[in-house]
Amino acid sequence: MKESRLGAWRSFLSGLVYTFNRNKISWVGVVILILLIAMALMAPVISPYNPVEQHIIDRLKPPTAKYWLGADEYGRDILSRIVWGSRISLSVGTIAVLLGMLIGGILGIFAGYRGGFWDNLIMRTMDVFMSIPTLLMGLFVVAALGPSLVNLTLAIAMTVAPRFARIARAPTVSIKERDYIEACRAMGFSDLRIMLVHILPNILGDLLVMGSLWIATAVRIEASLSFIGLGVPPPTPTWGGMVREGFEKILDSPWVSIYPGVFILMTVFAFNLLGDGLRDAIDPKLRDS
Repeated sequence: MKESRLGAWRSFLSGLVYTFNRNKISWVGVVILILLIAMALMAPVISPYNPVEQHIIDRLKPPTAKYWLGADEYGRDILSRIVWGSRISLSVGTIAVLLGMLIGGILGIFAGYRGGFWDNLIMRTMDVFMSIPTLLMGLFVVAALGPSLVNLTLAIAMTVAPRFARIARAPTVSIKERDYIEACRAMGFSDLRIMLVHILPNILGDLLVMGSLWIATAVRIEASLSFIGLGVPPPTPTWGGMVREGFEKILDSPWVSIYPGVFILMTVFAFNLLGDGLRDAIDPKLRDS
């Protein structure tokens, strides 16, 4: 029995890899993400300078052999700040989406499975949250709780959780009516076991695909909040904060804003490519075509 299950899993995973390989452009996103994650993990090793160390004598110095991407208005090395800022952007985006996926997925499955009063209550509440623009929602939360890494993560998680709730609810409504779910009820399985063991695995693929896409949105939201001064407080380097710091000098010293903006663009682009590849690999209709 175990060998047959292991063989089925191997066949399933090989099919996913084969389908993912057919979308060659998705590997571009994978490679970019691997490089960005490696840069974030190895920041203490590859960073040329301390990201908060100031050298006023080198204020707004253009890219040179000493400062490969130039220096900002305080003489801080832009490359070092981008390297360390990748930790903030990637960690906030990933953790916020995982938290939003957990909260939204639980609420969506519960609402779809129970139906009736609980379905209306939860989904109408989610509709209220979704009616507020994502950036504005994050702005409200961070403004109320104060700018910090934890509050920024919570703010972004609250903006994405309603989306995951709707994604989780729709397939749950159809899955709960299938014969094997009725058989589980007849065997006396608890509702919690049915939701976690028999429904969640069937919708996990949809949640993962949307999660990869929403990480890109979360990175953009983090950069936007940092740009308006509601991100992680300075002098901690963040890509959005760096773009804001150089915005007023964009004509005279464009490198201060352009380079962190390029890294934001690459990160969002890479996660979108990864999401497209995962969608093709997980969707059975696309996988079998």
